Amino acid sequence: GGARRRARVRASVVAALAAVAAVTSACGGAHAAAHGENGAHASGRTKASSTTSATAAPAAPSSGGPATNAPATTSGPATRGAVTTSGATPGGRAALVAGKVTVVGDSVLLDYSALLATEVPGATIEAAVGRQWLSGVALVRALRARGDLGATVVVALGTNGPVTTAGFDQMMAALSGARRVVVVTVHVDRPWQQEVNAVLRSGTRRFPRLVVADWATLASAHPGWFYSDGTHLPIDGPGAHALAALVAGAVHSPPGRGVP
Repeated sequence: GGARRRARVRASVVAALAAVAAVTSACGGAHAAAHGENGAHASGRTKASSTTSATAAPAAPSSGGPATNAPATTSGPATRGAVTTSGATPGGRAALVAGKVTVVGDSVLLDYSALLATEVPGATIEAAVGRQWLSGVALVRALRARGDLGATVVVALGTNGPVTTAGFDQMMAALSGARRVVVVTVHVDRPWQQEVNAVLRSGTRRFPRLVVADWATLASAHPGWFYSDGTHLPIDGPGAHALAALVAGAVHSPPGRGVP
């Protein structure tokens, strides 16, 4: 009987040990499987992070300039210098030529053009017989469009017909940005003399940097300066000298900030 009891105890012990071994093996496999899953998650996180970094949009360029190799713009030179005919104003018009004087006038200008050229060296003088005010506006626009208009402009028109406020404003618009605009009042034995001069003089109230060379007032005191028509002057005569000096004085007066 004792032997049988010892055999049963031994069998129970072996069975218990086998059960413990089975439990241990199962737990070990579960633990290893758990570690394997966690490792896969970790690997997934690493891959996701790398992918995001590779596909993220590039950072916006700094305000200092483009980050890409885009072609250079042609908006203008980076260096500073005198205004030239190669640029343009903010409004899109061709730039005026710094240091240049342009004179636009009619046949009266022909009477003193040579003297004015001496008084204002380098001035470009555009004089024509019969030129009307609006023809002068067209000429100014054309000169500006091709880059030949000076930053200082003398307008000596009004001899050949009336000048309206609207026409005057067209001229000033064409001369926007000019350093100085000089308008010359007229002395002409025609009904429109007073009207023209009133329009020219009234412009100073709206364009503070406009200069009026008041030839009408000076000429009225010297009727002997003129030919019999009361309008034209003998070339190299005292009237021509006086008119050239008057216009040159207006050109050389202290500069304004520019016409609006």
